[in-house]
Amino acid sequence: MNPDSLHVVLVEPRNSGNIGAISRAMANFGFKNLLLLDPKVNHLSQTARNRAKHSQEILTKAKKTTFNKLKKFDYVIGTTGKLGSDYNITRTPIQIESLAKRLSQVKGKKVALIIGRESSGLLNKELELCDFIVHVPTDKKYPIMNISHATSTLLYELSKQSHSKRLEDEFQPIGSEEKTRLLKIINQAIKNLPFRTKDKQETQKKIWKRIIGKSFLTKREAFSLMGFFRKIK
Repeated sequence: MNPDSLHVVLVEPRNSGNIGAISRAMANFGFKNLLLLDPKVNHLSQTARNRAKHSQEILTKAKKTTFNKLKKFDYVIGTTGKLGSDYNITRTPIQIESLAKRLSQVKGKKVALIIGRESSGLLNKELELCDFIVHVPTDKKYPIMNISHATSTLLYELSKQSHSKRLEDEFQPIGSEEKTRLLKIINQAIKNLPFRTKDKQETQKKIWKRIIGKSFLTKREAFSLMGFFRKIK
């Protein structure tokens, strides 16, 4: 999804350090729109700034809002650490991965991700104002996350598809032409090695073909292997 489309909304934050940490997480994953709904603390305090590190701009530009103003968003997504049953529709979440996939298909729409209070999360009446909710799976013995940790996890998942695409663009695996060239060099090196039988030599060729096929080598890695096997006389 377009990072500009997403707004992170903190409901009644009481810990300025959490606000700063969330600001930093937003910067880490490429998001920049932070809204504070009835904050109970100064988000520009020194504690918040210290935790924000190099995301001071996000912190400084954070705006205050109300639940009523959330009507301007096309989609409002709630978060909860407490799950309900099939009969509690309000607290029936979707998977994070499903949320990320759906939002990746949303073009030009404004989305609000609502993060609940540190102490009690979002109330049922507030969750009912959301289009749907999302939940971070945690251990049953200690299910409730700190809001900065939960937000970081959610933003990571929401940004993962675009970041993965960027990595794919930067690190393209070799194609059939490079694989053929590399295997030819490897096979020549194997031929030069003193194997006891022809079968053992052929087995090595098959194993290396399988290794190269499964590795999805980058061009840099392939060229390094070519240089290495050329040295085997």
